[in-house]
Amino acid sequence: MIQRFDTGPRMSEMTVHNGVAYLAGQVAEDDSLDISGQTREVLAQIDALLARAGSDKSKLLRAQIFLVDLADFPAMNAVWEQWVVPGHTPARATVQAALANPNWKIEIVVTAAV
Repeated sequence: MIQRFDTGPRMSEMTVHNGVAYLAGQVAEDDSLDISGQTREVLAQIDALLARAGSDKSKLLRAQIFLVDLADFPAMNAVWEQWVVPGHTPARATVQAALANPNWKIEIVVTAAV
């Protein structure tokens, strides 16, 4: 069985199948924030979605981080390192990318065990 959360005409915010939660790319709602603020907001959204699936950040399997400006890498990492659970860090990739909204500084996609 596949569970879909917050399904719209284009996408679902999260799907769960065979004990794995797949989250859509999460972006900041307040796009006026700096990279630290946007990162904190995105991570809070991830926490909330994972909780709805019965999971949490200690069960992250993989994270893909898209940054508009690689100069933001250190500030983003400072927030990320405060958020992740020591000893339970996921496989991760960070790349530079143009995002759909020019005010977004970061988008994060994660998968997690449920």
